[in-house]
Amino acid sequence: MSSREGLRIAVIDKDLCQPRKCNKECIRFCPLARTGKRAIYFDEQLGRPVITALCTGCGICVRKCPFKAITIVNLPTELERDCIHQYGPSGFKLFRLPILKQGKVIGIIGQNGLGKTTIAKILSGELIPNFCGNSEVTPEDVIKRFRGTELQPYFQDLYSKKLNVVHKIQYIELIPMYIKGKVIDVLRKVAAGKEDKLKEVIEKLKLENILDRDLKHLSGGELQKVAIAAVLLKDADVYILDEPTTHLDVVERLRVAESIKEATQRGKYTVVIDHDLAVLDYLADLVVILYGKPGAYGIVSRTRGAREGINEYLQGYLSVENVVIRDKAITFRTTPPERKVSKEKILVEWTDLKKKLDGFLLEVSSGQICRGEIIGVLGPNGIGKTTFARILVNEIEPDEGTVIPYGEVRISYKPQYVRDIAVKYSEYTVRRYLAETCGRDFMEKPIWPDICSGLTLEPIMDRELNSLSGGELQRVVVAASLLKEAELYVLDEPMAYLDIEQRIRVATVIRRIIEEKEAVAFVIEHDITMIDYLSTSVIVFSGEPGKHGIARGPFGLREGMNLFLKEQDITFRREPKVGRPRINKRGSVLDRMQREIGEYYYYIPQREES
Repeated sequence: MSSREGLRIAVIDKDLCQPRKCNKECIRFCPLARTGKRAIYFDEQLGRPVITALCTGCGICVRKCPFKAITIVNLPTELERDCIHQYGPSGFKLFRLPILKQGKVIGIIGQNGLGKTTIAKILSGELIPNFCGNSEVTPEDVIKRFRGTELQPYFQDLYSKKLNVVHKIQYIELIPMYIKGKVIDVLRKVAAGKEDKLKEVIEKLKLENILDRDLKHLSGGELQKVAIAAVLLKDADVYILDEPTTHLDVVERLRVAESIKEATQRGKYTVVIDHDLAVLDYLADLVVILYGKPGAYGIVSRTRGAREGINEYLQGYLSVENVVIRDKAITFRTTPPERKVSKEKILVEWTDLKKKLDGFLLEVSSGQICRGEIIGVLGPNGIGKTTFARILVNEIEPDEGTVIPYGEVRISYKPQYVRDIAVKYSEYTVRRYLAETCGRDFMEKPIWPDICSGLTLEPIMDRELNSLSGGELQRVVVAASLLKEAELYVLDEPMAYLDIEQRIRVATVIRRIIEEKEAVAFVIEHDITMIDYLSTSVIVFSGEPGKHGIARGPFGLREGMNLFLKEQDITFRREPKVGRPRINKRGSVLDRMQREIGEYYYYIPQREES
């Protein structure tokens, strides 16, 4: 609908709208509806209200809706012709599509709920865009709509089946529900007789140790690598990868990025959606930024170079569009803090520890953690990080050595995989789950406003856990962990499935809790950008994944990062403009020079190439 101010969007989020639990306040209080005009009405077929073009945008329904399901906003009128898809009357709207280029990797950055998955479905041919109209749209209509643009030949080839498309989905834990069998059997079927290619991909992604295991017994990281392997085995023309690095460690992320780059250098179309900015920066040639309001509308920015686009995203201002997408810039430390150990502040210490578990041996050097510390945990998958966390929270006991708490130490533990929680509390609403696990008075706690707003919990408080997406469930479980009264917070992969905005908010909330309570946070995370942003010190794990893990530390950030990255054979440099870490290309001038001086992470070049 249009208005004098511009294009008016009135959206009712179907996931948040719960007409059975309200008194239809949106209809009852609408001034036009009360005079008999059909500005808003209840659609029996849809099972929810619909806002029509008669809406004046007064905003009363927005304020009266008990579930915060309604958004009304005015946008520039020129966007009307750029509307690509709408999910039914008063549903989410997507504006514009990224322009794909053969041989180039297009990265997509933006909050969850702005249409990234919708874009992936349209570009893969799984969804035909309706251009926000009610009539049936045919492939011919889509081709005609993009006539004269670079998308016209793309859609022509897509709909005429000239393009073979591979789409890797976001939630890889769903794979065992639809595909059964051992890893090697599944990959052989995908490879379709190309044994040389199969052997090459297995070696490239280091899958040798899991080939005889059943898909349903794989970890999240192992499932992710199998999904990437299946993508690389297919001789596709278009690769669309939705969060290909979730659950992977930094080395595996780099390995996946290099494999994707190699596959796309042969004139392929490639789209990558990922929230790890260091990996996306390394992988993408060009980026688009999604902005808008999650669940209501998303706008695709103009294409820009990867470095420029990521910098603008972090700074919160898109220069070409002249749009502010965030009030405050996201900046990173360029000088790491030094670690200071005080005997008076030691919360927990441990002697040398050993633990054997299912053929795996973990050895931990003695150490201690002090009040006020946020300890980032670095190391490859399968190296014992979660095992050490379980020892710290008294879930398992070491075979040798002792963990020594100083006084009463209450513990809050957020496990790595949260889907089990949704199964256990499947019929609980978010509100009931938080009350059950954090106390009936959880909303009266001083930290609640920060957690609620930072993790965007208010819109989902009355939804059941089994209806939440992976990112939504992650936010709820992280919130539950942080709401508990504790001195030691152990958080295993708290950033998985969260977008960059949510990751920053989680980090900010963790910082506040640790500073105010003088508690300790022990954070296992593979997004090295977030470890850098959040941590005051690090513990480094090394060894042979799946067989032998060795843990050392905590160290100060500079010492710990240099130790970890030297072992992983990777160097980072700092972007001068915003301080963010960027991965160096192996063998580049900076890579060689930083290795020589032993500065693997905190080096800032005099000037930065594009």
